[in-house]
Amino acid sequence: MRDHDAQPVGGLARRLAHILTSRGIDPAAPATDAAEPIPALQAAQARIPARYQAAVADHPAIAAWAREVARAGRPGPEGAPGIAQGRSLLIVGTTGTGKTHQAYGAVRSLLLAGVRLRWKAITAADLYAELRPRAGHDGERELMDLARCPLLIIDDLGAAKSSEWTEEITMRLINRRYNEMLPTLVTTNLGMSDLRTHIGDRVASRLTEMSDKVILDGPDRRRALAAKRRSPAATGTTPTSTELADSAAPMAGSPTRPRSR
Repeated sequence: MRDHDAQPVGGLARRLAHILTSRGIDPAAPATDAAEPIPALQAAQARIPARYQAAVADHPAIAAWAREVARAGRPGPEGAPGIAQGRSLLIVGTTGTGKTHQAYGAVRSLLLAGVRLRWKAITAADLYAELRPRAGHDGERELMDLARCPLLIIDDLGAAKSSEWTEEITMRLINRRYNEMLPTLVTTNLGMSDLRTHIGDRVASRLTEMSDKVILDGPDRRRALAAKRRSPAATGTTPTSTELADSAAPMAGSPTRPRSR
């Protein structure tokens, strides 16, 4: 009998078993299900900076924003919602008031709610450094990727040195997201008048319309934590883990309602 002639089923099974055995596979071994995909939150943890991997968005206005974005998401595979069009957030506060913590906490809130989330986070200084023209680098493609990302965090807007070029880059990025109504989390330690001077009237105008403004107040929590950590040396006592956690957690200050401006 030639190989290509019809063969009994039993013969085919024996040939298949022989092939599997020759490749080190036990044909009698029970089939196992494919490994379950890593949950979205666990996968995203690797992309969240270590300091913010347990961040919680406990400010009422920011928590409400996350719930609204999750509720408005379009259904995707297996019914999981994805990011849709929505309002942005402008989180304003002095240094150390927990702006970045709250922004990453908002991302974690969306992931915990089961939202299929493609997101990016970048500081304003890194944004300009990454996009600055140089040989072998396609800054235009990277800018468009940030502009189209369903959710974008721009941290510390106004902290980098400004120029006509940085103003143009910021305008193109914000304008694209403004037109497409894509949610953007922007943090800054500048008041609106100073921010307008730094990024230009056109960008500031769009941010004002597309964003709900949240103000975080209070002292610099980083300095407060550092002072508490130094205190045992002077007092001879050791702070409890709860005390350290309380000091590290950002305080939102007096709750404020999100304000559209």
